[in-house]
Amino acid sequence: MVAPSSAVASINLLGQSRVACVGDLMLDRFVYGRVERTSPEAPVPILRTDHEVDMPGGVGNVVRNLVSLGARATLLSVIGDDAAGRRITGLVGREERVEPCLLVERGRLSTEKTRFVAEGQQLLRADWEITEPIAPGSAERLLGFAREAISGCDVVVLSDYAKGVLTADLVPRLIEAARRASRPVVVDPRGPDFGRYAGATVLTPNRTELGIAAGARMETGDAIVDACRRLIARHDLGAILVTRSRDGVTLVSAGGCVAHLKAEAREVFDVSGAGDTVVATLAAALGQGVDLAAAAHLANVAAGVAVGKAGTAAVSTADLLHAVHTGDLSPSQAKIVPLAAALDAVAGWRAQRQRIGFTNGCFDLLHPGHVSLLRQARQAADRLIVGLNSDASVRRLKGAERPVQSEAARAQVLASLETVDLVVVFAENTPERLIKALRPDCLVKGSDYTVAEVVGADIVQGYGGNVLIAEIEPGYSTTDTIKRLRG
Repeated sequence: MVAPSSAVASINLLGQSRVACVGDLMLDRFVYGRVERTSPEAPVPILRTDHEVDMPGGVGNVVRNLVSLGARATLLSVIGDDAAGRRITGLVGREERVEPCLLVERGRLSTEKTRFVAEGQQLLRADWEITEPIAPGSAERLLGFAREAISGCDVVVLSDYAKGVLTADLVPRLIEAARRASRPVVVDPRGPDFGRYAGATVLTPNRTELGIAAGARMETGDAIVDACRRLIARHDLGAILVTRSRDGVTLVSAGGCVAHLKAEAREVFDVSGAGDTVVATLAAALGQGVDLAAAAHLANVAAGVAVGKAGTAAVSTADLLHAVHTGDLSPSQAKIVPLAAALDAVAGWRAQRQRIGFTNGCFDLLHPGHVSLLRQARQAADRLIVGLNSDASVRRLKGAERPVQSEAARAQVLASLETVDLVVVFAENTPERLIKALRPDCLVKGSDYTVAEVVGADIVQGYGGNVLIAEIEPGYSTTDTIKRLRG
């Protein structure tokens, strides 16, 4: 186990890494919409589309994660002379922290994966791709550019999606170039022959990929360790970090280190892209001299964050710091999150078709009236987020002598309640910014307000949500309680 203080120090180094990334680049396209009926032509749903999102996939997703961590990347790949290739080029060109080196091979088809999604559920994926190796001329040019990039980087990533860029001849020459420059090499492998990655610093297969390479089923931790040891000895590998989905990761090194790290995720929404997150975090850490065990720990934390996000999402240093800081906290303390983390949680809940409720207040001295309000709010939704006024906000609203309890204490009390799923502290006088960002399905306030007086009611009703006026438990008021205490 890595101490939080040590992990924080390592996280703060990630943004200093310069990473050369070579591999299969593709276009990930997500088409979102709603399904309201089935087709009269065939028993299939009709997706009424409303928007599309394009992003770089494959090695491009590794680069996205590196950029999110603050690192710089040189991206080297081969694409086709087609619309998908031009779209990928445009997306990569937007990133200031990425130096692209994309070779265009005429007649080659750029890989494109289109996912059709309704209410968080993927209905269909359509792939356009070619898996034939790139032309020898393209490989030689790519190797030349890669050698130049390696000399100016801290670490090398080879991201193999078996789409033809990392040919059997090119891979060993890239690893040799990195070793001559004394740069660590992190490989995301594919296929049954790990011998093509001989001499790499770390391989990051998932459990299934390891089983294919080892020719055996990976049903236990001991089987995984035995397979890793055999492959490390056979192919002169420095280590293998096996991603095991909900079971975390297993690290086995040539030096004899064996570590089973439990999954860090508290709630799993989407495992897509988590492997790329592991590769990016591991590489950025190794590039700054973080030892392998500590780098593997950070990569495991990052994977836990990634699967807690909906879709193929990148992980930031802020995400990692939050995960590390809350890792040793009680479940209730872990409910107290910044807005960015709340947005990730909401996206995941919506993917599971859960209804989101929101209420807000100062909650200075929690009393039965508050408890009743929160209970009614939770009954109106599957999940409840509470917006909590910060200390400065309370002082502006209630006077210089308030709050009685600090925002940390008030947040902890709220988070300890079973009815509350998340607590988000806001510094403004009103929660309007939170409401606009979170877009709750149900906004709840007490009956001392009318709907017209509720901040954010027009926003929620504008996109089809509803406003609930909860009954107030009579005889309870924080202000009156304070007056009685003062005599």
